[in-house]
Amino acid sequence: MLLFRSTNWNRNLSLGEMQKIMDETYAWFERLRQEGKFKAAQPLFGEGKIVSGKKGETVKDGPFAESKEAVGGYLILNVRTMEEALEIARGWPLLQCGSTLEVRPVAPECPDFHRIRTQMSETPA
Repeated sequence: MLLFRSTNWNRNLSLGEMQKIMDETYAWFERLRQEGKFKAAQPLFGEGKIVSGKKGETVKDGPFAESKEAVGGYLILNVRTMEEALEIARGWPLLQCGSTLEVRPVAPECPDFHRIRTQMSETPA
């Protein structure tokens, strides 16, 4: 999975420069789709809510788009290796605008739940 950290990518660009980056980005997505490496993707709005507390009793505004750590969207790839995902990530056009990508493997289930279930099944009753 690629997590796009792309807030304010267009801050210092002209309209023509923004259009060029947008065209390159759409072409990048289309190439991945044609190669069968595009599984799912979606942009995210900058604001939302954060739920916390043992019973979800705390709800706050955030995260905020101006945060450097804000995730602007995601792309789930259909690839076999981290190296292949990294090669795809290196081609993302918004990197030239100072944006960053987080590349992470998607687990088939929560790793902590898997570890606990495995330990429970190995423990004699």
